[in-house]
Amino acid sequence: MIGRADLHVHTNEGDGLDGFDAIFASVEERDCLEVLAITEHDDLETALRAREAWGRQRRTFDFVPGVEITTLEGHLIALFIEKPVNSLRRVEETLDAVHAQGGLCIVPHPLSWLTRSIGPGTLRRVAAAGLRFDGMELATSSPASRRFSARARRLNDACYHLPAIGASDAHFAEAAGTAWTEFEGSSADDLRRAIEHGEVRAVADRYPGVGAIGLRRTLALPIVGLGVTPRKLGWRRTVWSFLGRYRLPARAVGRL
Repeated sequence: MIGRADLHVHTNEGDGLDGFDAIFASVEERDCLEVLAITEHDDLETALRAREAWGRQRRTFDFVPGVEITTLEGHLIALFIEKPVNSLRRVEETLDAVHAQGGLCIVPHPLSWLTRSIGPGTLRRVAAAGLRFDGMELATSSPASRRFSARARRLNDACYHLPAIGASDAHFAEAAGTAWTEFEGSSADDLRRAIEHGEVRAVADRYPGVGAIGLRRTLALPIVGLGVTPRKLGWRRTVWSFLGRYRLPARAVGRL
């Protein structure tokens, strides 16, 4: 069978609006996924607790723990990990830390200037260092990232040939599963094997509109999103990390 996996979903413990139980129920009701990953900003604990709840509820889809890590160069999604990885480090250090515990690293919303994203310069630098991301998010239903997907696809096709990942970047339950990664099989193990062999396809559908989620919830999203990194990492470290991206060595930001 051809499975569908959404590998980029947020909860109300970060910059989302709904808890993971509501997300689970929505995905199950719509029967839209075989694999779901919760990837909260700089907080693996949310995904680990979500996995415990998923196990108790006997859901029909499989689950992958993940986290969206803030590196100095932009966000990076780590999947299949069990231990936290430090934020606000150079992306090369983050890649090494995730791979050291057997995890996979996915580039979310590449090239987007609307959020902290890994750009062409970082992609070139990582490739020149002999390191490799495990996939790149090349199809998304998120309005903030979708406009950059075509450029990212062209760059990946020309230079990097990373496995194409589809993911919703959902911040409310109704959006989970509106973009997905297609793979052969139905389990998290099947998905991982497909990513490692580059046998995946990125697909995006329509993002739910204001009518589906309500005006009040729609207006709340940007406000919640602006505060998530400072709330997780502290205002001082967050502000200095922007400067550290260009001026400060990573060890200096880590001491803040």
